Amino acid sequence: MLTERLGKELLYFDGGMGTLLQSKGLKPGELPEAWNLTHAEELIDIHRQYIEAGSDIVLTNTFGANAVKFHDSEYGLEEIVRAAVANVKKAAALGVQDGRKIYTALDVGPTGKLLKPMGDLGFQEAYEAFGEVMRYGEAAGADLIHIETMSDTYEVKAAVLAAKENTDLPVTVTMIFDERGKLLTGGDVPSVIAMLEGLRVDALGINCGMGPRQMLPILEEIMKYVSIPVIVKPNAGLPKQRDKEVYYDVSPEEFADTMEKVLELGACVIGGCCGTTPAHIRAMAKMADRRQVHLPPKKEDTIVSSYGKAVVLNRKPVIIGERINPTGKKRFKQALKEHDMEYILKEGMIQQDRGAHILDVNVGLPDIDEASMMQDVITELQSVTNLPLQIDTVDMRAMEAAMRIYNGKPMINSVNGKKESMDAVFPLVQKYGGAVVALTIDENGIPETAEERIRIAGKIIAEAEKYGIPKKDLVIDVLTMTISSEPGSARVTLDALEGVRRQYGVCTVLGVSNISFGLPCRPVINANFYTMALQNGLSAGIINPSSEDMMRAYHSFCALMNYDKNCEEYIRQYAGQTGTAARTESAAETQALTLKTAIERGLKEEAHRAALELSKTREPLEIIDQYLIPALDAVGKGFERGSVFLPQLLMSADAAKIAFAVLKDILAGKGGETGKKEKIILATVKGDIHDIGKNIVKVLLENYSFDVIDLGKDVPPEIIAERAVKEDVRLVGLSALMTTTVVSMEDTIRLLRKEKPDCKVMVGGAVLNQEYADMIGADFYGKDAMQSVYYAQKVLSVTEEIERKE
Repeated sequence: MLTERLGKELLYFDGGMGTLLQSKGLKPGELPEAWNLTHAEELIDIHRQYIEAGSDIVLTNTFGANAVKFHDSEYGLEEIVRAAVANVKKAAALGVQDGRKIYTALDVGPTGKLLKPMGDLGFQEAYEAFGEVMRYGEAAGADLIHIETMSDTYEVKAAVLAAKENTDLPVTVTMIFDERGKLLTGGDVPSVIAMLEGLRVDALGINCGMGPRQMLPILEEIMKYVSIPVIVKPNAGLPKQRDKEVYYDVSPEEFADTMEKVLELGACVIGGCCGTTPAHIRAMAKMADRRQVHLPPKKEDTIVSSYGKAVVLNRKPVIIGERINPTGKKRFKQALKEHDMEYILKEGMIQQDRGAHILDVNVGLPDIDEASMMQDVITELQSVTNLPLQIDTVDMRAMEAAMRIYNGKPMINSVNGKKESMDAVFPLVQKYGGAVVALTIDENGIPETAEERIRIAGKIIAEAEKYGIPKKDLVIDVLTMTISSEPGSARVTLDALEGVRRQYGVCTVLGVSNISFGLPCRPVINANFYTMALQNGLSAGIINPSSEDMMRAYHSFCALMNYDKNCEEYIRQYAGQTGTAARTESAAETQALTLKTAIERGLKEEAHRAALELSKTREPLEIIDQYLIPALDAVGKGFERGSVFLPQLLMSADAAKIAFAVLKDILAGKGGETGKKEKIILATVKGDIHDIGKNIVKVLLENYSFDVIDLGKDVPPEIIAERAVKEDVRLVGLSALMTTTVVSMEDTIRLLRKEKPDCKVMVGGAVLNQEYADMIGADFYGKDAMQSVYYAQKVLSVTEEIERKE
């Protein structure tokens, strides 16, 4: 079994496929996967070369084979997958001369679409598309499923669940990070590892996007958090072009030299991606010489994550915001009954602004469908905040529904020491991953002594271990009882906290405010008890971060215990409290700030309301120029700095679009216009069916009032040039993800130069860089979507100035 060798023996993947297919005659626009049927001998020969070079794990030529991409193909998915698996196995029979076991890996790439709410592909649709191909692969004889080149944690979660639920095959995953260690959708290394390890993949790592030397810092970061075998598959450096053929600038010898450093850092499985050839793999295998490898040491950090943020509970005390909960909140109950998402989202964002690190989400009311509401709230919250969420419910149907669609590794509230509870909750944590709050209650109720609560904690830890759930994924709640009815309960809780930390070394959590129920001036009691609990080992307090007493207690404790380096956070919070009067803002300024906040946070209904309110005192064009566009600029700059991520960027764009529509309607009613819209053509070039990047650029350009003509994907050069001439367009944006289609991009630029010489061309895509863009004759290379917007503003504003002078 492969799983028995992972992490114990050094194993080699194969290398790139696209450039080799091109060398064998693959034409721009042809589907590489179709060659499994039409050019089987060429595929077998490529696989054989890799096997003879030393590869143990060989990928099928199925990177883009899924229903989302192949919906209008003349070939059936099942026959393509069956042929792809057979081609590898035939190659193994021809290429193995030393008795090695060759593993046929079903290669599964991304769908090429963003999942909802950022895009238009549903989570279940993605799951079904992946599941179909995976069932075909297992039936055809694949030995494992390798999910690769993933840039979105949500999509990779759909793929992993599809693999786990539709097959019995081992599952390995590699992601594509940028040089900052971020995914396209904002995920960082610890958040990705937390989620994938929670989903119980067999190995994880990185591939594509950069050469081996550029991957080293990312690998170092991975090794800090990972506990399972690590895969590294770099590109052969940067893509370049010679005589209309793509090549990469890292030689086999250079590749092997750097891969030695990859092994020294702790990788257990190595191979190549774009631009690597059998020569690269041969040099790598010769260098490595089947050296001894070891599994990464087990990490003990308790981590929960969202799509873009990981929170470690056992390094510094963590605040869990308690306000998304209907208990004792009449207005919140009303919001749940009326499905008032804007109110719920604002509750979440207020808590984030006040310092919460995790948001508790409880939507339990007797007269609503809790499972459906929990899914809706989780989805909407994750579209406007990157804070991890705590799924708080006793309804197992709601718990599983939320865990399934949650983007990341959630906190789960809760399990307890009753067998019935553990039998229900632990299988869900085993399947989906999560850090689960464990209440020290059992069949005998709530223990009166600290010793009994510590004993139940040990019982829960032991039972979780039977499900393969490590104690780092348990957060023990020793229970907070009110001192008004149980005067000695605070001491019991504090003793139990200290005992659980000392005896089991686990993280802890408490609902702090329960301590003062029924007493006057509750914040005073709560804050003092909170400080005492922190001193006794509390990892996470479920509190109201809008309570100044609680936050002062928190910041003071962190400063005193040196969790707050140089008291920087404490100073930031309280240095300005000098007693001087705050500046009074005018009503219009307050409304403008509200509109700005709504756009920055992606609150669509709030943006609609704020735009209407502001229009009572300001002209629409003034609002657009002075408030709406600056808000978008602020988000765009945050995106470039890395403080705002793609989901927030797109949600902000949606909110701005709604505000703009309000102002446009007002102008139309007055007989005015928002101004002339410059036209821009966007297209994914011939042969490429990935349109994520293009669609992101489209959304942003439209928000900056450009008229975008979207020609779609797989667009021939002739169509693009013809439309540019017809519409008299002065800027065309071209996108490509696959190395095999960059030639089409160059052909398109060449034709535009001939047919529309005054038209500028900007290019973007994962396989491109500035040098490559220069070589194919592009005017501009957009490293991210916002750079394309800025270039469009620069080019077309210059055009407008020339027109005015003429």
